[in-house]
Amino acid sequence: MNVRQLEAFRATIETGSITAAAELLHVSQPSVSRLIADLERSVGFPLFLRAGRGLTATVEARRFYKAVESMFVGVGRLRELAEAIKTTADGAVSVGVIPSLSQSILPDAVAHMLSERPDMRLMLSTRNTPAIIDAVRMQQLDIGIVGREPPYDGVEILHQTTVPYVCLLPDSHHRAKENGPVDLQELSQSEKFVTFGDIYPDEMTGIDRSLSQQLQKKSSISATNMPMAAALVGSTGALAIVDPFTASLSVRMGGVVSRPLLQAMTYHVAIITRGLDTLSREAGAFAQLVSERINQQTD
Repeated sequence: MNVRQLEAFRATIETGSITAAAELLHVSQPSVSRLIADLERSVGFPLFLRAGRGLTATVEARRFYKAVESMFVGVGRLRELAEAIKTTADGAVSVGVIPSLSQSILPDAVAHMLSERPDMRLMLSTRNTPAIIDAVRMQQLDIGIVGREPPYDGVEILHQTTVPYVCLLPDSHHRAKENGPVDLQELSQSEKFVTFGDIYPDEMTGIDRSLSQQLQKKSSISATNMPMAAALVGSTGALAIVDPFTASLSVRMGGVVSRPLLQAMTYHVAIITRGLDTLSREAGAFAQLVSERINQQTD
């Protein structure tokens, strides 16, 4: 017994003839007759009796038809659901992103995605990494773009990479026109730095504890995130250690220059989701696009 046989049976019982059923299904009359015969052998009882030029459904066929019709109603609903999933506006993708990438990587990724999928809806919010992880875990966000090393409990990583931190200096600084890396140990003896309270730069991967404490001592400004720290460099004259995405945007805006660090300090970026089984096609496509943009900027 297969679906094609059931379609032929249903069409025949609804139209009352093999000929009409064949026209309805857009197949030949012998094909319908063969499908009906195969179905009768499968179920083990006759389905139709000939009555003149037409057909009459047997009692068993009428009972069988009720079950078959229920099945096709279910299939129809499945088709409607599949179409709704494919086209519904509920396919909006919610994204949480750290400030460092909200103005650098994200705008270009959003523009590219909407140029390819103009009907797609994106709901974007800027949060810190712990808040994004919590929201993804509770399925309040489809994907999160975070800036901290794993592990991240309760979520799956779609993409991750590390990039080197850099130092931002005012373009009027005496070291601004020099080439090559700058030594934070040397700069920390004479320069002021923008830091992030008690957690920055202590949590930067690769930083020496004593260097972090020295930078804290030389800090008179505490910012809540790296874009804010970068914005303060040009106006205050203080230096800042930031990720390369923030640095690139700040340099384009003018007033600051970016220099690599002699110290091997790395910034971790990851794209996360609650689970692959909950990830929609749209969310997966957007996550892939963001990962490509990150790779392009870090190559």
